[in-house]
Amino acid sequence: MLPWFTESSADRFNDVRDTSLAKLVRDDMLALILKGVLAPGQRINEPDVASRLQVSRVPVREALRELESSGLVVSRKHSGVFVRQLDAAEIRDLYQMRGLLDGFAGRCAAGLPTEKREALLALLTASVEAMREAAGQHDVQRYYAENLRFHWAIVEAAGNRQLSETYRGIVQKLHLSRLKNLSQNVGVQASIAEHVEIVQALRDADAARCEALMARHVSDAYLRLVDSERPPTQ
Repeated sequence: MLPWFTESSADRFNDVRDTSLAKLVRDDMLALILKGVLAPGQRINEPDVASRLQVSRVPVREALRELESSGLVVSRKHSGVFVRQLDAAEIRDLYQMRGLLDGFAGRCAAGLPTEKREALLALLTASVEAMREAAGQHDVQRYYAENLRFHWAIVEAAGNRQLSETYRGIVQKLHLSRLKNLSQNVGVQASIAEHVEIVQALRDADAARCEALMARHVSDAYLRLVDSERPPTQ
């Protein structure tokens, strides 16, 4: 399970022991946001959440405050709490930051000891094949999840906790902007080719090339996103 995808189930609340109730509520709402059940711009109804999960509104409010501090929801006076909609400038800035982090992670991964690097390569090679299969079946949701898994494996391999935490936050926010584009299947074959190049650079232990390819891959993904949203010329 990727760190930004959590299971959403009211049944989890029946077996709570040491976990904060507010944290469980937060994870439940986070899962609904990241799966698109709660869409960008949609109002989150506190009483409905409390009723569905059979909790009081206190942990719901605490969970919403935490989601707001993460930049995933926004509170509007006299209106309520809404899933955030990112503007163009914020999406651009987040992609720029993600490019820097992906590049750094790629450089670190290419410098791993042979045994660890080979284990990572086996995982990434399987991931690329899964992306190819998903693309062939026009399963964009599965392709996107596998794409995230590919990058997360490299980030984790870097062994930098702060990098992982920062990366997780950026990906969660960007997911808000990616949801509406999943059905467009934009640039999938180009993206797969870029992943293959990254795998080869890791196999060659070429840290500089891997860093450059990772950063360019994110930059190209952003450009494809922008192009997909540009209105067709008359």
